[in-house]
Amino acid sequence: QVQLVESGGGLVQTGGSLNLSCAASRRTFSIYVMAWFRQAPGKEREFVAAVSGSGISTSYADSVKGRFTISRDNAKNAVYLQMNSLKPEDTAVYYCAVHKWAGVPRTQSRSYDYWGQGTQVTVSS
Repeated sequence: QVQLVESGGGLVQTGGSLNLSCAASRRTFSIYVMAWFRQAPGKEREFVAAVSGSGISTSYADSVKGRFTISRDNAKNAVYLQMNSLKPEDTAVYYCAVHKWAGVPRTQSRSYDYWGQGTQVTVSS
């Protein structure tokens, strides 16, 4: 059974920071693209950031560029999302995802094969 477990969400004030973590249960995920998506109430799930298996190639949504940083530690089968300068519009459930693809990260949610249960991020104004 494949598992992705997110942690690190919570309540933070505008301008604050959070660091999300996602641990994968399979070591083979170290060669695949891992990503973060988010879904706010009443909205569709949207791409946030993704990183290639090597960690060299990354992709970000325009709305988070310069504020969020995605990274991974393949020795720990983990991916992280450092979120700085948070805004109320960043409030959402954040999901970790894996795409069984060893190439350039993709931004479409339908490309991703495995999903975590999500962690809530709330940014107060």
